[in-house]
Amino acid sequence: MTKRALISVSDKTNIVSLVLALVRHGYEIISTGGTAKLLHQDGIKVTEVSNYTGMPEALGGRIKTLHPSIAGGLLANWKSKKDRAEAKKLGIEPIQIVVNNFYPFEKEPSIETIDIGGPTMIRAAAKNYQSVAVITDPGDYDWITTLLDDNNGELPLEVRKELAMKVFEKTSAYDSAIASWLGSGNLQFTIYNLQKLRYGENPHQKATLYQFGTQYSDHVEQLQGKELSYNNILDMDAAVGLVNEFDKNACAIIKHNNPCGVALGKTAKEAYTYARETDPVSAFGGVIAFNCEVDQATAQEIVSIFVELVSAPLFTKEALVVLATKKAVRVLVVKPLSKTMDIKSVAGGLLVQTPDSGPEKEYPGDLGFAWKVAKHVKSNAIVFAKNNRTCGIGAGQMSRIDSTRLAIMKAKEAGFDLKGSVVASDGFFPFPDGVEAIAKTGATAIIQPGGSIKDDEVIAIADKLGITMVTTGVRHFRH
Repeated sequence: MTKRALISVSDKTNIVSLVLALVRHGYEIISTGGTAKLLHQDGIKVTEVSNYTGMPEALGGRIKTLHPSIAGGLLANWKSKKDRAEAKKLGIEPIQIVVNNFYPFEKEPSIETIDIGGPTMIRAAAKNYQSVAVITDPGDYDWITTLLDDNNGELPLEVRKELAMKVFEKTSAYDSAIASWLGSGNLQFTIYNLQKLRYGENPHQKATLYQFGTQYSDHVEQLQGKELSYNNILDMDAAVGLVNEFDKNACAIIKHNNPCGVALGKTAKEAYTYARETDPVSAFGGVIAFNCEVDQATAQEIVSIFVELVSAPLFTKEALVVLATKKAVRVLVVKPLSKTMDIKSVAGGLLVQTPDSGPEKEYPGDLGFAWKVAKHVKSNAIVFAKNNRTCGIGAGQMSRIDSTRLAIMKAKEAGFDLKGSVVASDGFFPFPDGVEAIAKTGATAIIQPGGSIKDDEVIAIADKLGITMVTTGVRHFRH
């Protein structure tokens, strides 16, 4: 029986090397116009699809592989005597391998980049994985070539099944992207199993990291250290989101999904040192993120205490040598990636919202710094800041006055003089007591969203106590 491979790819990366391997193992190559032209240029004998089916490409290329000779060659059960007889009668020959990837709709959405022939062809091949192998990812070409070489030009059944699963994942994601572009009101996305985690928030909970397409693995690379835990990933995501609020060198130290110190600095080392000084006790065992390159001097400061994880967009070679002396420390290169939606699960459903991001008025100096930090602190959030560094953070309390008292206590324990500092509150002050407590510290300004029925009373107290009050009209609760 003649072995045939059908090649039709939009992304032609490394396709020639794969086809040469197929030819070496005796496959006759069938291909569509653009791919056929490329293969011809490399001296590969190719039968164009239009010659194979007897029908030219039609309607501006919209019809290429939609033909019974293609569909039948992929779908027939060649172990069935009845199918073989019918195929012979219809002049249908078997096709054992399909290599295909779609028009780049996700990158260039339009009616003309909605692929029809490709999804139809690979779904047919995947349905018949008992007889047909279908390859859709250029990243798989190398190991497929090795398997062909190791198995006399054949691909094992378990591999064909794995490739078939990838097809249905791919077509599902592709159709979801098209439906969303056309204006579907339904939430449609495909997630992929990236890695099983040791456990979830606690050892008795099972957990897995999933990703949208390849987004997570494209922007996160672990360079050293122990396997990431569920809590590590949550804290890293919180830390990276915080430092990416700033254009200047920034460092954030996260503990239990809350910042225990944030600072800007002339260097990464200065930013880290200032951030750690906010709450050195809580910084022990924390997760650290930078929005700038980490150098040797910064790394030496980091390894002076126990930390769980360090992330940055870049590390110098010298910094990595220093960090390698602490083999358990997780070191990750994390490139900025904006969230498109914020998802939380509830019993029986999902809560979905847009991220707490987007255009917002910029506030000067420490007020702007504190306001950005407050966005990333669990409510009720109170942030004292001075000279682009946090001095005291009150997070996650059931009342705003308790968060205020906690922030003041933390600042005093760390030895900060709050005179001349500013304060950010993620929500309004329901009563004047919070402002009164802040005034006693010597803080000079408060930034908060406003919106309380007692706003006039709160502002009047601030005026009386000589504290500048800025209301933003924007709330930043973080549950």
